[in-house]
Amino acid sequence: MVDTISFGMLKWHHITNPTVEDLDFLRNNFHFHPLDIEDCYSFVQRPKIDVYDDYYFIVLHFPLLDARTNLVRTEETKIFWGHDFIITVGNSHYVVQDLFNLTKINPEEMEEDDTIGGTSDGILYKVLYRMMKETFLIVERLGTELESINHDLFDRKAEKTIGKISIFRKNIIQLNTMFKPQLRLFHNFESGEIKGYVEDMEDYWGNILDFYQKMWDMIDDYGELVAGLSSTFDSMQANRTNEIMRMLTIISTIVLPLTFFTGLYGMNVALPGAGHPWAFWAVLGGCALTIIILLYFFWKKRWL
Repeated sequence: MVDTISFGMLKWHHITNPTVEDLDFLRNNFHFHPLDIEDCYSFVQRPKIDVYDDYYFIVLHFPLLDARTNLVRTEETKIFWGHDFIITVGNSHYVVQDLFNLTKINPEEMEEDDTIGGTSDGILYKVLYRMMKETFLIVERLGTELESINHDLFDRKAEKTIGKISIFRKNIIQLNTMFKPQLRLFHNFESGEIKGYVEDMEDYWGNILDFYQKMWDMIDDYGELVAGLSSTFDSMQANRTNEIMRMLTIISTIVLPLTFFTGLYGMNVALPGAGHPWAFWAVLGGCALTIIILLYFFWKKRWL
């Protein structure tokens, strides 16, 4: 279904879950490249911007945090951007849908800015800015989770910490996959390579780029921090395992001669002194003396 908001000659069309009829509407009313319309059918693997004489076709990826799994997934937004139209297509990020619904209720709000209000560049800027703000909240939440991992690092519940670190690293990888190719795309806006249709937009595109660069730097820092925390956690777990193995080895070493004595005197053969009334206490004393000697030896070697 094609939903439309009009700002004089400018129109914003929004298509959610496009059907064949919706894409026929694009073919019949606009001179879009067939490959761009074909891209509206499927998920495009990488963000991109295709430049034509009378319009731009933009594919952007932004993160969405799944509350059930706590994993970041990629949401795709496809935008046809022309002088007198903006078309957002597909199962777009919910921020685009919310902004469209709010604008439909109060279209005057989109025209408040004297410089870019009521222009396709202005609508695109507001869409990008809202999505940046939502992405920033997700990045900030990851920062809070990183602090939680740092706090839980010395917790005895190793499986819980391992799970948190694994999820966090997967989210960082997912964000890196999204952010890295789009950074060049937004540089093209700020540098003027993507000119748009309104003059003096460099400051606005520069604001988007600064916002995006800030989030990229935060994600890069988080990646380095979680790698350091992961190495620290692995070292702590290895040290804890070594401590356990050391204690078990000491116990086994102490028990070994005692097992020999008990096995020797447990045999059904006549042994020297076996019939003596103090034989039991002599064997017990020998075992105790062996334990003392071994403990003293371990202490001397600083193994205890």
